[in-house]
Amino acid sequence: MPLKFFLKLYAPLAGLSALVVLLCVFLFAGLNSVRSQYWHEQFPAPLMRWLASAPAPAHQYHWLKQTVDLRVADASEFALSRVALERLGYGQVVSIDSDIGYRVLATDLSGQVLQLRLAHPYHDVSETIGLIFRWHLDSTTLANRPDVASQIARALHVDVRPLNDRALLPGPDVLDQVAERGLAFYPADSGGDGRVIIRLSDGELYRIDMPPPFNPWAWPVVLMLVLVLGGVLGLALFLALREVDSNLRTVESVAVRIARGDMSARVQAGEGTLISRLAASFNGMAEHMQRLVQVQREMIHAVSHELRTPVARIRFGVQMIEDCKDQASMQRQLDGIDGDIQELDELIDEILTYARLEQGGPVFSLQECSVTDIVRQVVAEQQLIRPQLSIEGKIEDASETWALSDVEPRYLHRAIQNLVGNAGRYAEGRVVVNCHFDEDNCRIDVEDDGPGIPEQDWEKVFTAFARLDDSRTRTSGGYGLGLSIVRRILYWHGGQAFVGRSDTLGGARFSLVWPRKKSLEAVV
Repeated sequence: MPLKFFLKLYAPLAGLSALVVLLCVFLFAGLNSVRSQYWHEQFPAPLMRWLASAPAPAHQYHWLKQTVDLRVADASEFALSRVALERLGYGQVVSIDSDIGYRVLATDLSGQVLQLRLAHPYHDVSETIGLIFRWHLDSTTLANRPDVASQIARALHVDVRPLNDRALLPGPDVLDQVAERGLAFYPADSGGDGRVIIRLSDGELYRIDMPPPFNPWAWPVVLMLVLVLGGVLGLALFLALREVDSNLRTVESVAVRIARGDMSARVQAGEGTLISRLAASFNGMAEHMQRLVQVQREMIHAVSHELRTPVARIRFGVQMIEDCKDQASMQRQLDGIDGDIQELDELIDEILTYARLEQGGPVFSLQECSVTDIVRQVVAEQQLIRPQLSIEGKIEDASETWALSDVEPRYLHRAIQNLVGNAGRYAEGRVVVNCHFDEDNCRIDVEDDGPGIPEQDWEKVFTAFARLDDSRTRTSGGYGLGLSIVRRILYWHGGQAFVGRSDTLGGARFSLVWPRKKSLEAVV
């Protein structure tokens, strides 16, 4: 996968992850802010209502002044907001966060405001409840203690039990605090729930089990965060899949148009989209199919035209045989028919070769071969065929060093042979094959001293069945396929073929250029 494409996928994913994290953090903080405020009012509410129900709480529980700063006064003395005063008027418990903890307020029976200061709300409320239990239980008879303890426990929403079993006793550190202060707060072994042990004046121990403290990771909070996270990711996935589905539908619609015969249909995909590479490959396939269809049409038209002439000559020769009166005339007609049949055979071979190369190419088995040996072989063969011409191969000494190349020997031989043969048909007396090889590329130039090719026709000569003015005649031979075959052979070698003008001989110069070694992609 290309790095640019990976980054385009990673950047939105990272941004979405950061957005989800920030959203969860804000939700967590906002939700717990409301939950914390609610808990700081509901947890001390039973204690505040117990104190407010006393006729004179500041006098009855005067010892709370030192621990939680118990105060009872008019509302005007506490500098409360309008909302806090209104809530107190409705009998609600109000908790106000301050620099030194929380101020918890409630209205007593006389209409005055009762206030406690809690530096550590859970710890302070628990110990205050323990002190109230100890004061009331010490003030009652031994027989009434269970009933009084049960009554206070119901009012304060706690559980209380006497510690008559040694197995229920806490560790020695807690017992030391009980012996020293008469009271100790400690967390339960099973979790964060608090417990308070009090020792009465007669030495009896009671344990008070407190409600659980504030838990920011309560299951409703976690469930909400999971739902939000799943919802956002689900929405992002839906949008991403919708875009992919839209792009795939675009490819599908183009495929349907091509199936109906609209070969010019193409996929319009933006740069960097998820299917941009698919679109590029699909468009490449469509262009190849369009070209194949066009080649097929041109080939059918051209083949019908090319076959018509030799077939007509054969028919005429057969008719002439019937009128021949001597053996010599008959032999001339038979020789003509044989030549026409040979021409048909060569044409069919050219057509089949071109069709194989054009419709996906043969199974090229590239192997390391000496290109200079192939050039020398072609030059020697063509010199024997055309002894009236001077056909020479010029190979630089430096090129001999890089003569080995990854090629398909049979087809490269065919390409060079077509060029040298084509040059030999139009040369006046000389054909030169120049080889230029280096570490990266191979180049072969075939030059002749013929009339050359007009510049406006340089590209046309590589078109199948193309015939330039006066360049394809009965005497010169050719069917307009040789140069097309050359270009396709070079295409399957990863190179190209082109034509120009020879600076030294003045005629045409056909050039073949291809990479000396096949790329890693080709190996894979």
